Amino acid sequence: MIQRVFVIICLFRLNQAALPLVINTWNFENAANAAWSALQKGGSVLDAVERGCAQCELEQCDGSVGFGGSPDERGETTLDAMIMNGDTMEVGAVADLRRVKNAVGVARAVMEHTEHTFIVGESATIFAENMGFMSEDLSTNKSIAIFSQWLQQNCQPNYRKNVFPDPSKSCGPYKPKAKLWKPKNPKGNFDPSSHDTIGMIAIGKNGQVAAATSTNGATHKIPGRVGDSPVAGAGAYADSTAGGAAATGDGDIMMRFLPSFLAVDLMRNGAQPTVACKTAISRIKKYYPNFFGAIICANTTGGYGAACNKRPGFSQFPFMVVNPQTNQSQLQKVDCF
Repeated sequence: MIQRVFVIICLFRLNQAALPLVINTWNFENAANAAWSALQKGGSVLDAVERGCAQCELEQCDGSVGFGGSPDERGETTLDAMIMNGDTMEVGAVADLRRVKNAVGVARAVMEHTEHTFIVGESATIFAENMGFMSEDLSTNKSIAIFSQWLQQNCQPNYRKNVFPDPSKSCGPYKPKAKLWKPKNPKGNFDPSSHDTIGMIAIGKNGQVAAATSTNGATHKIPGRVGDSPVAGAGAYADSTAGGAAATGDGDIMMRFLPSFLAVDLMRNGAQPTVACKTAISRIKKYYPNFFGAIICANTTGGYGAACNKRPGFSQFPFMVVNPQTNQSQLQKVDCF
């Protein structure tokens, strides 16, 4: 049985090299163990990241992954996921997936059974059902309670702006304002305590790279909203000539900068993982200094690192690592900057 070891390591020390390697966002230990177990049993790196993310979907990690969490404005939970093969650069992704729990499995089916990359909405659900995935209600008593409380609080917080009635005081339906305005102190809808998204990277003993993500998105999101998680280069990226990266945080902001692609491209050009991660976060900080976000990076020799943006209430970022040096899942933390 894989044992648990808790280790806090400063940013500059996150460069231990050993393969194979599993690394994932947040303290999702069982996900790391599931991915590592898949590798130890002879599975591919794709098997590992799929299995790891699927474990979080089953466990509803922090309420931000899988069914029964993050209800949208209609009270419905929908799922986003992606998987990427760094050997072939193939990607499979789904977004706004409804009534199917195993989102990362459906994403892999998109990659392996279609010529497409991304399928969304009700059509993604129909595709999943045709591929043999079970259709079932994704709501739980908890998600229904979250939605009910939100309605009782006049739909606060929400993601609307430049509409009437005033979205800071009232529920919809909303209509656009004729004159756009920008508040002096924009409200922050994204709650860092939600621990959104699992992003996972696996690197095989010969340097093969795969990455995957899974999430139920932002709580109280506008129906149809898609964040960074299922977008290749934003939520995650894998390239077996360089390495992999996965991001977590305010997806509506982070997806505008493709931080995972940037980090992998920096490693391709010789940057160490910690430097690549920090540079990717710095690019976003330049425009959104108070955004919530973090990224993990790993190269094809087993080096790894992480970086996060410091903001009130969020000064460290935890992530999980498993490699042959210890054969144990390690909780590591990086100080935000």
